Amino acid sequence: MKYLNYLPILSLFFLMSCGPQEKSVEEVLENGTQAEIEQKRKALNTTMLELKNKIKKLDEKLSGFEEDYAYALVEARELQPRAFKHYIKILGEATTDENILIYPEFSGNLKDIYISEGEEVKKGQKLAKIDDGGVSNQLAELKARRDLAKTRFERQKRLWDQNIGSEIQFLEAETAYEQLNNSVKQVESQLKKSVIYAPFNGKIDEIITDQGQVVSPGQTPIFRILNLGEMYVSANVPENYVGSIDVGSEAIVSFGAIGKTFKSEVMQVSSNISQNNRNFRVKVAIPDSIDFVKPNLIATLEINNYKINDAIVIPEDILRENAQGQSFTFALSMESDSLGVAQFRELKLGKSYQGEIEVLEGLKASDIIVTEGARTIKKGEKVKVLNFQKN
Repeated sequence: MKYLNYLPILSLFFLMSCGPQEKSVEEVLENGTQAEIEQKRKALNTTMLELKNKIKKLDEKLSGFEEDYAYALVEARELQPRAFKHYIKILGEATTDENILIYPEFSGNLKDIYISEGEEVKKGQKLAKIDDGGVSNQLAELKARRDLAKTRFERQKRLWDQNIGSEIQFLEAETAYEQLNNSVKQVESQLKKSVIYAPFNGKIDEIITDQGQVVSPGQTPIFRILNLGEMYVSANVPENYVGSIDVGSEAIVSFGAIGKTFKSEVMQVSSNISQNNRNFRVKVAIPDSIDFVKPNLIATLEINNYKINDAIVIPEDILRENAQGQSFTFALSMESDSLGVAQFRELKLGKSYQGEIEVLEGLKASDIIVTEGARTIKKGEKVKVLNFQKN
């Protein structure tokens, strides 16, 4: 081997380093006896054999280094089927169906407000009273007239049942009573609108109109009431995902503004596709345990639209493309625990998510793929595997 060229130099170095008690070759040749010359020769032969053995070991070690440099160095992993999920990412916002402005149904002066801003109220609770402008007095008068008409009607009915009096008198009394009774009901209904009640359980988020102001139906908002216990995220999904997202689909919700991320599920999918943006609407539930969520808070949604239990999945960054735009990578045919031959594998790919991609065709379970160094090797090249992840 080439390292033997250094043997004379090493021998000379050894001889020069011998202690002074030993005679040099020149001294033995000049003054030594035959026995001393033979002894010196024998000693040098022994030393030379020892040096050859040491040099041989050094050569073997150096050959190992040369072998490492002769092959491309890669890392590899054995493939095994595993679960794979794909999610679509869209923006949405927190909302609730119970977030409304309360308008009066009666015109007049806002006489009394019975609650304060931020107060929790129950459905049907009295919130405010509008001055009825004399309608209550009108109602009292009508009730008195109705009561009198009722008495007349009942008396006329008794006489009619005894065949006393005329039929026309009975019918007139009956009609008068019914008309006044209907008038009382109408005024009662009108008067009831002068009181504002809570439409559902919730919080008075804002008192918009001050006490003493004149209010009008449909024009003057008085309160904003909302129920934060019934909130959800609403989002628009492109129509090409119709059929892959349904009620119960897994969703990951992130509210960046409050630093909250949680898992949930789709609670409703719209049956209508908007003609304006070709989207359909989904609702994703927000658990009651998530604090600080307010209406219109922006959310990022990741909704699961595809999942498979036994998928072949590889890192996207090991993919390469040929001149025809076809994706490929390299698998290894192992010759030993650390040496293998790179095999070209053309791939048919599926969905990708978070740096991983599903392989539909081209690889199978137990194949060994190159995970690091794939971009520097060629088809049929022998490589050395430094890190081999076996399943």
